[in-house]
Amino acid sequence: MKFKKPIFWDKKIPSYLSYFLFPLSLFTMIISNIKKKKINRNINIKTICVGNIYIGGTGKTPITIELNKICQNLNYKTCFIKKYYGDQTDEQKILNNNGKLFCEKKRIHALNNAINENIKLAIFDDGLQDRDINYDLTFACFNIEAWIGNGFLLPAGPLRENLKNLKNYDGVFLNGNNENCENIKKIITSHNSNIKIFEANYTPLDLDTFKKDNYLIFSGIGNPNTFKKTLITNNINVVESMQFPDHYNYTDSDIKKIKLKAKKLNAKILTTEKDYLRLNKSNTDDIDFFKVRLDIKNKNELIKFLQNKL
Repeated sequence: MKFKKPIFWDKKIPSYLSYFLFPLSLFTMIISNIKKKKINRNINIKTICVGNIYIGGTGKTPITIELNKICQNLNYKTCFIKKYYGDQTDEQKILNNNGKLFCEKKRIHALNNAINENIKLAIFDDGLQDRDINYDLTFACFNIEAWIGNGFLLPAGPLRENLKNLKNYDGVFLNGNNENCENIKKIITSHNSNIKIFEANYTPLDLDTFKKDNYLIFSGIGNPNTFKKTLITNNINVVESMQFPDHYNYTDSDIKKIKLKAKKLNAKILTTEKDYLRLNKSNTDDIDFFKVRLDIKNKNELIKFLQNKL
C-alpha cells in the first residue's frame, strides 16, 4: 500500500484530528479483537513471524534476514514467506537475494508450498495480524524513535492493534540508532512481563565511501527520518532530504527533478537499498544506495531463546 504517513500520527501529544478520527479507530479495535487464530499449529514445519503493531518502517525485513542466518546456523532448512503485493517488489527482491522466498497472495498457500519442498522452518516477513496461521514464535518490531507515535489506532494514529496485544507475542525487537529505550522497555513489560526484548542498531556498510561528499537523499519508506538520522549519526553530510510515500514507484519525471536539484546543490545523490531496487535501471546513473544491516546487541541471548523455543 502506497501512503505518505500523516505528520499528526507521530506527534507524542495527539492532535485534534486524532480525536476527530478516534471513533473510526474503534472499528480497528473491534476487528482486531473478534478475529481468532486457528488453534492447531502445522506439525510439518516450524514458523516464525516478524511483524509490527506500528504500521511501516519498523525494520521487519532486516530482522527477518538476520533470523534466517541464525536459524541456518542452527541447522534448519529455512525459507522466507511474504504475502504478495504488487507494490512491494523491493522487499521481495531483498529477501530473494538472501534466501529462498515463497510469495503468494495468501500466506497459508506459500506455507503449503514450503512444506511441499521439505522446508523445516519458515520465517514470515509481516503477518502478525493474519489469523489463518498459528505461528510457533512471534516477534513485534518497533522503531525506537517513532515508537507508537500518538498511540492511537488506525486511522487516528499509526497502530494496527492495541499495545496491550503484546501479551500475545513472544518477543520484541527495538530497532534504531543507539537511542535510549529504557522507558519503552518498561511500557512493554507492563503489558507482558514474560516477553523477551531484543535491541538492534542500524549499521552502515561501506561507510567510508560516502564520507567525502555532500548528499541529497531521497526515500519512500515507512520511517524516512531513521534513514536520515542513520546518515547524520555516521557523519555523512546531508544537505537536502526528499520524502515520498512508502513503496513509491518513481517516475522518470521524479528522478529528473531529483537529479536537477542535486546539481543545483552541487551534491551527490543517495537513497536506500529498497528505493534503489524500485528505480528504472535507465535512471540509476549517478545514484548510489546506502546499505545497512541491523546488528542485534544481545544476539547470544536471542540464539538461546530460539534454541529453547523451536
